[in-house]
Amino acid sequence: MRLDLLIPNRTIREWTEALIFAVVVATIVRTYFFAPFQIPSGSMLPTIQIGDHIFASMYTYGSPIPLTDIKLFKKPVKRGDIVIFPYPQDPSIDYIKRAVGMPGETLEIRNDKVFINGELLEEPYAYFEPKERKSRQAQGIALAPTSRYGPVRIPKGKLFTMGDNRYNSADSRFWGFVDMDTITGKGQIIYWSHNPNKSIFSGYRFERIFDFLK
Repeated sequence: MRLDLLIPNRTIREWTEALIFAVVVATIVRTYFFAPFQIPSGSMLPTIQIGDHIFASMYTYGSPIPLTDIKLFKKPVKRGDIVIFPYPQDPSIDYIKRAVGMPGETLEIRNDKVFINGELLEEPYAYFEPKERKSRQAQGIALAPTSRYGPVRIPKGKLFTMGDNRYNSADSRFWGFVDMDTITGKGQIIYWSHNPNKSIFSGYRFERIFDFLK
């Protein structure tokens, strides 16, 4: 048999091996290091815009051991962190919100202001836009903004999360606490941004690229 007749088969095998290797590496990177996310809603405006693409660090709160619920090098979530977690009512959907209330604290909202253990929480990132009722309805949010809430005591191992866009965010005010063990990542940086209401030839927000989230 001529040797050159084996070359096509060898090429197919090499391509297959390269593809498998790439998939394995991509899975490892996404699980243990960084994962990309596209933002489809305005719940985190103005910090994160609709059409932003961000990277989240998947190691900040610990690295998961495969096939177990154990995390190595586990670190606590801090107030103000922008966290990624599975939506409690449908874990197949990833949500991004800000950690506002921590375990053991008493949280209350009065006239749009958040109080922790009776003390006013300074929130320079909070944004209030009362005119986006269609967006609120699309997210299953009540027509009237939730300007009053609680007081509630946050259970051990739980977080109270909120979107920065307080009148346009489905968050812990509507569906309850987030289990800290389900936090998978921390929003870190915008790597691409395009206004979805613009054409592919315009609407690129280059000034947002490489902005760190805070």
